[in-house]
Amino acid sequence: MNSQRNRGRSTAVALAAMCAVAVLPGQAHAAGPGEYAFDPDAKKVQGARTNVEASTLDEGVPYRSTIKPGEKLYYRVTLDDVSAAYVSAVAVPGDSGPAAYGDGLTISLRDLDDSQCSSEEADFGSGEYARPVTAYAYRTPKEDSTTCQKGGAYDVLVERESKEGSSPAAWDLELRFLLEPRPRSGAALPTEAPSSFPSATPAPPAGQPRERSGGAGYSEATGLETGRWKDSVAPGQTRFYRVPVDWGQQVYATARLANSTDGATEFVGNALTLSLDNPAQGHVTEASLSYSGRPASASLRPLPPVDHSNRFASSTQGGAMRFAGWYYLSVSLSPKLEKTYGSEPIPLELAVEVKNDAEKSPYEEGDAGVFGVTEQDKDTARKGQNQQQAAKSGTMQVIAVAGIGTGTVLVLGLGAWTLLARRRVAAGAPAAAGHRAPPQGW
Repeated sequence: MNSQRNRGRSTAVALAAMCAVAVLPGQAHAAGPGEYAFDPDAKKVQGARTNVEASTLDEGVPYRSTIKPGEKLYYRVTLDDVSAAYVSAVAVPGDSGPAAYGDGLTISLRDLDDSQCSSEEADFGSGEYARPVTAYAYRTPKEDSTTCQKGGAYDVLVERESKEGSSPAAWDLELRFLLEPRPRSGAALPTEAPSSFPSATPAPPAGQPRERSGGAGYSEATGLETGRWKDSVAPGQTRFYRVPVDWGQQVYATARLANSTDGATEFVGNALTLSLDNPAQGHVTEASLSYSGRPASASLRPLPPVDHSNRFASSTQGGAMRFAGWYYLSVSLSPKLEKTYGSEPIPLELAVEVKNDAEKSPYEEGDAGVFGVTEQDKDTARKGQNQQQAAKSGTMQVIAVAGIGTGTVLVLGLGAWTLLARRRVAAGAPAAAGHRAPPQGW
């Protein structure tokens, strides 16, 4: 009986905790300029100077590492002979100091004979200020190719390019290795990219912008759906958001920076960068705006609808729209604005639109992981939750269901005992041996 009473109290506590979580707003961590929120589950790994000493990255596990200027570091992954594979590297300069044009890193995937499967570069572009940037390398199965098609060990090479005058400080890295689900057996998938797609930019969503605070990293990226959203961003800061984009859907985004309120009008080129990255944290495209104290905006160029055949596109932007899932938007504000406009955050508006109805997934039935959009993902976007908040919300729902179930059993048991006792009293029958009143704690 004591164990039942304790279980009931534990259930009540769990339900109270669940209710407390439910009423808290889903706001992301408000990191200061230069700070980056690494995935809390990330494991530390050291890159090797030679490939034979490289540490193995497990599929689906986030990792943290570091890289110095001019370094070339090896990691290792194991591939099968049928799955598309992706390895991403997020460069996190933090407050490492100045960046020159062309500073960045290159990630490549190679077989053990050093034949390159693919490579991609991540740099700061014309903005010339350090901020988190990402790139990925991949292996795509091809029937008409022999390069990188066999299963086994593959090398991941991350190289940091550092120009004269750049900071000598080490950068942090966030690494991730993912395998794409296999297409349905017998599915007749196209082997060429679509020749055309709707390329007109739609009018911005109607209505007043709603508040939605961005996160400080991919794991803290705040969920968004179609709509207008307001936030603020400080010089030197990057804010992260994520949008669920399903098969056949197109995503559009515009960032608008508000006017200065102190009358300053000094021109700052490439003051804000709006970036889009895909579910495997491969870079898709970006847009930038210059600022002179007046309202300014930057829009992403129109992109093709998400389609499996986009992997055959000739452009990098089109090729990156190859699978469904969470697409990441980030907004970075140049630290150069601080000199004239101060260190306080500047109001920001994001207009996001996802068009078209979702189409059927080309994968086998089952959980597609990060390469799909679920109803829970859509609900997470509506609530403005990030990855951690969504996971916690799901856990509390399980606790609630379990708690309600336990409570129901206890209530039904007490109701049956009470009904039986009342019938005995009404019939004038003495309580039978072994039938005692419930403890006063009930």
